Amino acid sequence: MPFDNRLQKNSLAAQAAQLPAAWQAAFQQPDVARALREVTAYVEQRLAEGAVVYPATPFRALEGLVPAEVRVVILGQDPYHGPGQAQGLAFSVPDDCKRPPSLRNIFNQIAQDHPGTPLPRGNDLSRWTRQGVLLLNTALTVEDGQPASHARRGWETVTDALISLVARDPAPKAFLLWGAHAQAKQVLLPDHSGHLVLTANHPSPLSARRPPVPFLGCGHFAQVNAWLATQGKAPIDWTTEENQGDVRQGEFGL
Repeated sequence: MPFDNRLQKNSLAAQAAQLPAAWQAAFQQPDVARALREVTAYVEQRLAEGAVVYPATPFRALEGLVPAEVRVVILGQDPYHGPGQAQGLAFSVPDDCKRPPSLRNIFNQIAQDHPGTPLPRGNDLSRWTRQGVLLLNTALTVEDGQPASHARRGWETVTDALISLVARDPAPKAFLLWGAHAQAKQVLLPDHSGHLVLTANHPSPLSARRPPVPFLGCGHFAQVNAWLATQGKAPIDWTTEENQGDVRQGEFGL
């Protein structure tokens, strides 16, 4: 049975208030603080009206990870809009949930970048966040069965501030911008920052093989680790999953 990923009434404001101080710094600008209040009020109004909103923990990508610890940023658009799917991390779903097509293509590309390396059976990408990968959607909530239903309600102002905060950190980071929506955030990255910025089409089956830069074949996961080595940093282990069996390259059909 899918886990209950519904946001509960009156919990969004409480979750925002409990964010680590390092993230709270993003909300100090008046327009960002106002946007957070407005989107919180809207979400809680929709909950009071009976809407089903996902995920239960919209700020999960920020938990246990502060800006200075971020090594890689992967941007999504908005959470999955089905029961038992969204868990507050872009592209990630619980291990026992059916693998979404975009995540399947992400694993396909990892398999291309690491031929012969065992890949995890599960779909929960929290193991990446523990290594400093920020999996951030640009809208943090969505209503059941209605993709992008909370877009342009203020979340983008909030998450732009979070992206900018990470980008201003002195330690260079890798930004993986897949699709036009994510690539539009490149304007938030300071010039001459030393960041690695990699762009490609979105991993969705609708665009993963299309020009100008097909996602499948982009090599981003290998490029990130090669770049981290030049920075004297450990690579991201994209493949290992604790207490799970292995899936070999070639088992991720499109």
